[in-house]
Amino acid sequence: MPSFTSPDQGEDLEACVLRFSDLDLKDTRLINPSSSLKAELDVSTKKKYSFAKKKAFALFVKTKEVPAHPFECKEKWWKCCQQLFKDRIGIHRHVATQHADEICRQTASVLKQLAVTLNTSKSLKPADDRNPLKGYLTCNREVSAWLPDVSCFSPDELIRGQGSDEGEVLLYYCYCDLGDPPWVCAWQTALCQHLRLTGKVRIATEGINGTVGGSKLATRLYVEAMLSCPLFKDYMCKDDFKTSKGGACCFPELRVGVFEEIVPMGISPNKISYKKPGVHLSPGEFHKEVEKFLSQTNEEQSDTILLDCRNFYESKIGRFQGCLAPDIRKFSYFPSYIDKNLELFREKKVLMYCTGGIRCERGSAYLKAKGVCKEVFQLKGGIHKYLEEFPDGFYKGKLFVFDERYALSYNSDIVSECSYCGAPWDQYKLCSTPQCRQLILTCPACQRQGFTACCVTCQDKGSRLASSPTQSSFKEECECTARRPRIPNELPQQV
Repeated sequence: MPSFTSPDQGEDLEACVLRFSDLDLKDTRLINPSSSLKAELDVSTKKKYSFAKKKAFALFVKTKEVPAHPFECKEKWWKCCQQLFKDRIGIHRHVATQHADEICRQTASVLKQLAVTLNTSKSLKPADDRNPLKGYLTCNREVSAWLPDVSCFSPDELIRGQGSDEGEVLLYYCYCDLGDPPWVCAWQTALCQHLRLTGKVRIATEGINGTVGGSKLATRLYVEAMLSCPLFKDYMCKDDFKTSKGGACCFPELRVGVFEEIVPMGISPNKISYKKPGVHLSPGEFHKEVEKFLSQTNEEQSDTILLDCRNFYESKIGRFQGCLAPDIRKFSYFPSYIDKNLELFREKKVLMYCTGGIRCERGSAYLKAKGVCKEVFQLKGGIHKYLEEFPDGFYKGKLFVFDERYALSYNSDIVSECSYCGAPWDQYKLCSTPQCRQLILTCPACQRQGFTACCVTCQDKGSRLASSPTQSSFKEECECTARRPRIPNELPQQV
């Protein structure tokens, strides 16, 4: 994927490059490096041509990068034309002698992109005026120009290992201001399809949130594309991508869309911004804080609250010891939960955590905005990163994930039980009544007895539907949903 930097910093870029809009960049003479066109360019324009050619060359070489060794991620080799190059001189010589035509075509493309950028720069927002090349990304609709080159890989290499044992699932988010979410949506759709990835990607003016699965080669190329994109490369690093075993099989399809929020809290980003979150703690720092909290003899009298920002069905199968886990069904209920139980947090130090960190970003911002807490901290990278460092730490049980795996296991602890018999059990299934589809915990013994629904009401509805196929739907609320308060009250009841 192309990644631009401004040529000849300090010069008037607009004055020098706008003239490229008059060039016929489809002219075949551009394919020949010794074209008479280059000789006809004036001195200023020659500089831009030189920059574009160097940029095209660098981009081409970058697409050929491969890891030198699985344990030395920072070291790069290059693979091109079925040859492996271990030093830059070798790959540079090969590209210069064997791929001159491609370089010249890419040079023409870079020149054209610069021209378009600067022709539209006057209409860009002030933030984009400082970086017109980033502004170009939000104007250009030709997303194919921003896809990684996979020509050096066979189709089999790209899809090999998509299964749950050999493939990989990426979890990531990036809060940053995006000027044109629809363009990013189109690019992400094309990128995932290009790499045969499935999953879910949410895009908004406040950033991007994604979970995608595929082969390890495909996920590696996806990460490289994200880190090369000018929209994200200044905000993300490789460590921001959490990985787990899985693959394209973990998602039924690819869904990419534009939303108001990249995680649905139910409050406009204009009111509660990601830019004012709690203090981020590394997994090691968070571990020490939890250890200090648990060492206190009376946790109820402690000045610290360990707050789980997830939904009840997530914390049910895995959570930190001593945490406060709200019995809420959706993250959009979290602000109302805070409002209803605000006194609980007064003059407290709050340690917040969630799956990957994204819900804590705005959740902590909302709590901070209430002005009642002594301090608000959040676990950087979420439970996912914590378990990578402390698989046998203070988090017990499984980590719930929003795909067809339902949960990841890092330790042998089982903290939940079968809904019917009470036996230790933590493997979710969907309620057998199609119109319900809630997650339930029912052990194999109870399943053999026919207990496959989330509650007695659903079990009865399922039986009636099975005996009366014409009853294809019903609107009655599920019993287990009806009896659960939408916003639980954690405060002591006054007598």
